[in-house]
Amino acid sequence: MLDLVLNKRKLSVKLSVKATISVLLVVMAVGLPQIAHAVGGVKAGSVWMPMYMPALLAGILLGWQWGLGVGILSPVISYGFTTLALGSAMPNLQRLPYMILEIGAYGLISGLFSKQVQKTPALAFPVVIGAQLSGRAIYLIYNLIAGKSFAYLWSSIQTSLVGLYAQAILVPAIAIVLCMVLKHEQKSE
Repeated sequence: MLDLVLNKRKLSVKLSVKATISVLLVVMAVGLPQIAHAVGGVKAGSVWMPMYMPALLAGILLGWQWGLGVGILSPVISYGFTTLALGSAMPNLQRLPYMILEIGAYGLISGLFSKQVQKTPALAFPVVIGAQLSGRAIYLIYNLIAGKSFAYLWSSIQTSLVGLYAQAILVPAIAIVLCMVLKHEQKSE
């Protein structure tokens, strides 16, 4: 989506802008869970899934490669940072593999449709929902293979519905507003 304004720029400028935004989104993905847990307690992460939103935004705004990168790096960097700085890993090592896969899928799937969202911003709603369904399917499959019970996993998915619903509204709304701003910016140039 940012390609609207970056099209006339040099490749190095495009990469610098996208890399900077990606870093900011990874920082957001590391910081939001800390805030959620500080405000809402231990369960807040499972309910609101705050680490997932930046990957969805990265995909829609920057494309699939950047969305996938933000999705993979977010839990890895969060794990490293919270282990070293706080002495308490978040996510814990047991959850890290499926979170890498799941959040990576969020960024990848939302990013695959970045150009379509750029043309028709309202498509952000089904794109985000599709990315969420794909990511949650990966979560379910991975954990079933790992031996978790379906009842436990289904309960976990139900717990996250509040966060999924909130992100299914918030992320497309952000994308639509940004698209309008970027289109206005493009016309101004």
